[in-house]
Amino acid sequence: MIEDWRADRIGSALRGENPTVLRRLDAGFAVIGDVQFLPGYSVLLADEPHVERLTDLPRARRLAFLADMERLGEALERACARLDPAFRRVNLEILGNTDGFLHAHVWPRYSWEPAELVGLPVWLHPREHWRDERFALGPRHDALRAAITAELDALGAR
Repeated sequence: MIEDWRADRIGSALRGENPTVLRRLDAGFAVIGDVQFLPGYSVLLADEPHVERLTDLPRARRLAFLADMERLGEALERACARLDPAFRRVNLEILGNTDGFLHAHVWPRYSWEPAELVGLPVWLHPREHWRDERFALGPRHDALRAAITAELDALGAR
């Protein structure tokens, strides 16, 4: 069964009902991903539910969204590097092929990923990783959530 907040991720974030929200940022919400086969995977959700593309926003809001994406990426980089010495880098993606709302994927990448996948797009990881309960977001990710949130807060003070 899909929980109500999943059917309206942005609306539920605006109402304070989305449990994946890490922090409210200038132009959106930093949320931790539903799946964590790459620990730290996060998403930046635009704070305007009906915006489908980056170009739907006025230039100032576009720049604010991109700045939020960069801030989330840096926070993830700092937190994941501290928690896992195998951390390599962060991949940032605005795709928009499936969900009809503006969002950006922020993927941490690790040297422990399978050799045949480590240098390729995340989307080439096995499809079952997105549905496997072993990788579902849960209480075991609380320390990771706290680390990312602390880094977001530290970067917000710049």
